[in-house]
Amino acid sequence: MEKAGLEAEGPPTPLHGGDMALVYRLGPYVVKTARHAPPGLFQAEARGLKALEARGARVPRVYWWGEEGIVLEYLPPGPEDWEGLARMLARLHRSREEAYWAEAGYLGTFPLPERRGDAWTEFFFLRCVEPLLEATWGRLGELGPKVEALYLKPLPTEGPAPLHGDLWRGNVHFAQGGPALLDPSFFVGERGVDLAMMRLFGGFPQAFWRAYREAYPIPEEVERALPRYQVYYLLAHVHFFGEGYLGALWKAISAS
Repeated sequence: MEKAGLEAEGPPTPLHGGDMALVYRLGPYVVKTARHAPPGLFQAEARGLKALEARGARVPRVYWWGEEGIVLEYLPPGPEDWEGLARMLARLHRSREEAYWAEAGYLGTFPLPERRGDAWTEFFFLRCVEPLLEATWGRLGELGPKVEALYLKPLPTEGPAPLHGDLWRGNVHFAQGGPALLDPSFFVGERGVDLAMMRLFGGFPQAFWRAYREAYPIPEEVERALPRYQVYYLLAHVHFFGEGYLGALWKAISAS
């Protein structure tokens, strides 16, 4: 807080920070740190939050970031509003950018490279899938070549859209005044990437999907492609948490 030029108010209160971070509330602020954080981790988070805010999504304000951590606005909890979340995400996904692009960033603490242009399938494979495939190859056995083969056929396209990039339930915060998005892995790609993560591990409730489909219907070809996007996130889980996720990875490959 001293480096941020902000004054702490009261003792720190631990908050849930997922699997990678330590998070504390200090009055009107949230302070987030991580043990052995890789270089640029919090810069990428700050950049992603600001990119989402610039495109109309609600996020906590970024007060400061450094290699040690990030200081954010504390948003007091509010009621669940899945319909409001659906409308916000549909607006985000409906907006269009000129091309697919990603700055160097992270999925969790896994580094992902900068990339711009390319046809969508090539972009998604080279920027998102291939780095994780290389990192997990020794654990995958016969699944490695099967993952590679998934991206020989083109993925469907609707147009380059801004993405949260890691949109699981823990990165949604229902706050007073409406839902907010947390901890993005921001890049510009196809919305199926976000939709796929929202379907994993229990996923979002039907109230969300009814409102989202009403605001922005999902074509059948995008629905069919979601398992190929889920492979990306399941490779990350194999990398971080081990071979217990190989069964889920095989299921996604088989559904593709």
